[in-house]
This record gives sequence, C-alpha cells and structure tokens, in this order.
Amino acid sequence: MKKKLFVAVTNDISTDYRVHKVCSYLLQKGYQIEVYGRVLPNTIFVKRDYEIVRKKHFFNHNFLFYAEFNIRLFFYLLIKKYDCILANDLDTLPACFFISKFKKTPLVFDSHELFSEGPELQGRKFVQSFWRKLEDFFLPRIKKSYTVSQSIADFYHKKYQNNMGVIRNIPLKNQAYISEEVSFPTLQRTILYQGVLNPGRGIKPMIEALQYLENLDLIIIGYGKVEAELKQFVKDKKMENRVFFLGRISREKLLNYTQKATLGMVLEEPLGLSFQYSLPNKLFDYIHAQIPIIAGNLIEISSIINEYKVGVIVENYTPKAIATAIQDLLNDENKMLAIKQNQLKASEVLCWEKEQQKLDIYFN
Repeated sequence: MKKKLFVAVTNDISTDYRVHKVCSYLLQKGYQIEVYGRVLPNTIFVKRDYEIVRKKHFFNHNFLFYAEFNIRLFFYLLIKKYDCILANDLDTLPACFFISKFKKTPLVFDSHELFSEGPELQGRKFVQSFWRKLEDFFLPRIKKSYTVSQSIADFYHKKYQNNMGVIRNIPLKNQAYISEEVSFPTLQRTILYQGVLNPGRGIKPMIEALQYLENLDLIIIGYGKVEAELKQFVKDKKMENRVFFLGRISREKLLNYTQKATLGMVLEEPLGLSFQYSLPNKLFDYIHAQIPIIAGNLIEISSIINEYKVGVIVENYTPKAIATAIQDLLNDENKMLAIKQNQLKASEVLCWEKEQQKLDIYFN
C-alpha cells in the first residue's frame, strides 16, 4: 500500500513551484499525494500527477481568511485518514498541527519564509505579535521541519532549539518546459524581474534607475498586491516606453522568457528579517538561464553571488547606485562572459536533483 500524504498550502497551487517540486519527488518515492488549497482570482488550473483539491472561501484576506481556512481544513482532515501531513508555512499550521496530535499522524513543516518577520507585517504590531505567538506555540513542538535558507534555520533554532533543516528552493537542472518562440516588446537590452509583485522587491528603484541608463529596458513578469501601484508609478515617471508588464506566465513557459533577458534583478530590500534572510528562487532561475544578476546586499543572496561569482552586488538601493552597477557590468564584456560561464558550472551544483534528496530524512 502506498503511503498517503496530505499537503496544505494557501499560496496559488498553480504557481507554487516549491510545493510542486516536493510533491513530484515524493510521488517518485511512492507516496499517494493530495494537495489542498484554495480557489484564487485569475488562478491557472493545472493538471498534475497528484490530486489537487481547491476550496472556494468566503474570505480571501486578513484574519478572517486564515480563520476560515484553518477551521475548514481541520474538519476536512477530521474525516480523512493520511499517513503524513505536510504543512506549508505558518498560515496552514494550526489545523495541521492539532489534527496531527488528535489523530497521531506524523507532521512535517515547510517554512517558505520567516513568516512573522515579513515586510507586510512591519509597523503592524498587533498582527505581527499574533503570528509571533503562533510561532512560539507551534515551532518548539514540531519534530520535523525545514526552511529555505540557513539564516532562517539559524534564527528559529536560536529561538526554539528546534534543529530546523534547510532545503533551498532551487530549479531542476533538467526542468521540463514548453519550448516556444517568444519575444519582448522592445528591441533594447533588458533587465528582468520575475516573481510576485509585492512591496520591497526593489522594482521602484529599478524603474527610477532607468533614467541613468540608455539602451536597457525593464521587463516585469508576475502579478501581486502592488501591480496597479507599479503601473501607475511607471506612468508618473513617464517610463511607459521603458518598462513592460507581461503579466502572469505559467512555469512551463517561463524559461523561454527568462533566457531572453540580458540581466536579471534580485533587489529585495531589507524590510524586515524575512527579506534579509531570504533566498528567492528567481536567483537560481537566473543562474540556470545564464543571465548575469544584479543583486542587493542581503546575507543569503550575496553569499551565493560571491561564492559562485554569478553577478554583481549593488552598494545601496539608490537609483544612481543601481544604474552604475548595471552600466559597469554591461560595459565589461569579459566579465559578462565569465559570469555566464560561472553560472553554467553553478547550475550543476545548485539544482533540485541534488537538493531534493534532503527530503528523505523527513519522509520515510
């Protein structure tokens, strides 16, 4: 009999590449998998080799959503039987934890970020305090847990002595994608941002940096909370002919676009410890696509940049400093070539085929 694994996630299942990679690996290891999520506006319905269950919620934001999600999830799990439960991020943990205790089902926790220290919680003392209290209650009591960067694991271990492991969000070296001819709406060289359009991604400083750069345009792929705000910012700065929004593109087609860019940007700003300790998957996507990286000086990101020599780090987040770093790199063809060669070597090491093997100690 195959072991039955239940996976809970509040993110958009269609675009949560980490959840998909974990499930695909465990499917190969003989698990029967059910992923439980929610119906989101404009979501892409995808077909996977594992079962996907999506529930439509009355509430989709703030406390009411998290309460509804966990109450409904608890009662859903109450009448089901699984051999293991995987909770993705703190917002799925209450229901998963209490069911695991009640039904004596093994629980694994995957922390995609330092949840209680996220940029959207900065300055919101009551809300941040609520999530911190949840961490204080649950994390010392979970026996099997892992996260996306060593800095986050160290933070949690120092606070809770919970020996959290590290499984980075790295692409497959031999990733399957739909190959097709694509083009950007500009003939100039391009710098690419791909990912969620949330606060603190360094997109506004990059837009402003364009005024100091010639023959380089910005391509933005993704969607999120600040999409409308960014589009208005582009209009206000009169940059409509330099900044192009391509919207949401499926993971299966994204590599076609990533490979076409001249540079990739990873300019997450130090807005809270969650960002300071982050290790975005787009960093590794750019490495695998062999496009040199312009990065902010955050601990985990700069560690990868410096160790593998796959890009340059900006001095600060002022538009002028960003533009100077970009121009210096573009002017140095030998450095551009060396970075691409380094990225080719790094992709042999920084790949999911190697990283996924760490899952074995959590699922056996």
